Amino acid sequence: MADRLDFQLLALGLRRMAWIRFWIQTALGIVVMGLLIFNNIGGRLSREANRALGLSPGLSLTTFAFLVLLFSLWQGWLVVRLGRALGSNARPTRGEASRIIKRGLFADLVGLVFAVLGYEALAGILFFQASQQTPGIAIGGQGLRENQPITSLEMLSVLSNTQVLFAHLIGLLFSLWMLQRIYRTR
Repeated sequence: MADRLDFQLLALGLRRMAWIRFWIQTALGIVVMGLLIFNNIGGRLSREANRALGLSPGLSLTTFAFLVLLFSLWQGWLVVRLGRALGSNARPTRGEASRIIKRGLFADLVGLVFAVLGYEALAGILFFQASQQTPGIAIGGQGLRENQPITSLEMLSVLSNTQVLFAHLIGLLFSLWMLQRIYRTR
């Protein structure tokens, strides 16, 4: 009787945590997608679109991290289904459950690596750009060419990267909690 109750509590906990993880990552993924699309459209419409070329390695890595986030979302959905299956009579084994969760964990780790590398690339380019700015107010056409301030569009690039990094971190923490819950012994 206690074994059945433990499986019901495990199934309920996994299902709830998987839903929370899924919806948080989905919301952050929508924000990232919107920021990347806005950055792409805004970069093309900008007067100084050639300046945005320096951000392309960081934005490419951010896009890779976003694609890995989509895979992680699919793995999160599989964990929701796993929680449902644990509550039924045809429950999967501990090994099958841990394989599904570990795939999501691995996806979030890969996404974190892409996001951190993208963040480093974006921050490096923006630091280089900020270090070349002349102090004070540039007067006339000559000074404006030398003093290229960091634009809000460039800061949106960093924000999109930060959002995808946070989404993968949330997925990693929830996956670790779920793995600990599956392997907990009494």
